[in-house]
Amino acid sequence: MTSIQIRSIDATDADWITCILVENWLSTRIVSRGSVYNADQLPGFVASFDSKRVGLVTYRTEGDQCEIITLNSLEEGMGIGTALVNAVRLVAVASKTRRLWLITTNANIEALRFYQRRGFSLVAIHRNALEESRKLKPEIPAIGSNGIPLRDELELEMLL
Repeated sequence: MTSIQIRSIDATDADWITCILVENWLSTRIVSRGSVYNADQLPGFVASFDSKRVGLVTYRTEGDQCEIITLNSLEEGMGIGTALVNAVRLVAVASKTRRLWLITTNANIEALRFYQRRGFSLVAIHRNALEESRKLKPEIPAIGSNGIPLRDELELEMLL
C-alpha cells in the first residue's frame, strides 16, 4: 500500500494551490482575527498519494505562536488532514513556538470535531467576528455548512 507523502510547498504547486484555495475558500485571501493573509504566499505542505496531490495546509509563525491558516484534505478518511497538521506541529516545535492555533467558524462542525480529536482545545469564541471579516473579504457567505448562519470565529489551540 502506498502511503501519504508530505512535502513542503514549492513553485510547481502555485497554480494548484490557487485552484484549491479559490475552490474551497472563495479566494486566496483568508481572514483570521481581523487580519488578511494571502494563503498562496504562505509556507505550507502538500500531501500526495500515488503521485496525486490530495491535501494542502498553510500556516504562519509569529513570535512564539504558529497559526494554521488553511487546511484542505481532498480525500476523507485517509489520514491526510492529520498528516498535514502533524507536519505543521513539527515545524512549530522545531521553531520553539509554544502554541499552535487556528480559527474556524461556528458553522464548521466537521473542523471542530477534527481538531479536538487531534488534541486541540476550544479556547475562545469571538462573537459576531465574521461581520468584521466580511468588510475585509466580502466573499464570505452568510450561511455555512448545514444551513448554519456564519457569525462567530472559534479559536482552537494546542500548547506545545
